[in-house]
Amino acid sequence: MDLFAFGEIVKTRGLHGCLKVLCYVETKKDSFSKLKSVYIEKNSGQKDPFALKKIDGSGNILFIELEEIKDVESAKALVGCKVFLPTDIMEKLPEGEYYWHDIIGLNVYSEEGEYIGIIESVFPTGSNDVYVCRGEKREILLPAIADVIRKIDINRRVMTIKLLEGL
Repeated sequence: MDLFAFGEIVKTRGLHGCLKVLCYVETKKDSFSKLKSVYIEKNSGQKDPFALKKIDGSGNILFIELEEIKDVESAKALVGCKVFLPTDIMEKLPEGEYYWHDIIGLNVYSEEGEYIGIIESVFPTGSNDVYVCRGEKREILLPAIADVIRKIDINRRVMTIKLLEGL
């Protein structure tokens, strides 16, 4: 089963094991109403399934309750862990749109074929997302606009960019 990083557990809430999750994807209140379980990656790197009791919130902060976690001490042990979901729950996007988990890890090349680096993360801004590209020599912030991002090939895991002045 293919999984993608959905968010990170940042702290506990209350005494009954509720977890506060910083969500990596934009969500609506009922986006995950049919979700039955999540996977949590522990320090060992293993991703274990947890039955979902309740999920609440919207935007980039969610509160989740898991069947297996019943107290604050058990919940504290999961703080800092990443939360994963199956990729097949995500709706298909229109041509030319991508989920962040599709973009992260792409190899970046200039239009001239020069290797620039790899996309390490994505962050939103008011007008467009910004891709953080780490190369051997430096980090480059790439605005996700057509003038910069020339082509994305998810199957080949390659992004072609045009380096503008100042990048």
